[in-house]
Amino acid sequence: MASIFSRIVKGEIPSYKIAENNDFYAFLDINPLAKGHTLVILKKEVDYIFDVEDVLYKELFAFAKKVGKAIETVIPCKRMGIIVFGLDVPHAHIHLIPINKASDMSFDSPKLSLENEEFLEIAARINQAYKENT
Repeated sequence: MASIFSRIVKGEIPSYKIAENNDFYAFLDINPLAKGHTLVILKKEVDYIFDVEDVLYKELFAFAKKVGKAIETVIPCKRMGIIVFGLDVPHAHIHLIPINKASDMSFDSPKLSLENEEFLEIAARINQAYKENT
């Protein structure tokens, strides 16, 4: 059975897309720790990040770097936090989280509750920044 992320890539489940190429897809987390919290995934379904073939692994992180830079231009933050958590969905993915302090990356923290319009506006702004810098 396809993971929820594979279904998002196929368009079966809607997402707030940030960026996409032939191999990767980036979209806003719908239960964000911060505005701009983004998930970066491989389109190919691989469960564990360290099972990703080396070339694709390097390209995934290069893609995530470009997405992270775009987020930083839109969302005020001191750093772009990056976490490979991988327990919630059996599909290798990276969390990019705008942070100002270490506790901003705690998954035990309450999640933000954003309206659809706010998700759409954030996604559009980050997508525009991504396009301008690639």
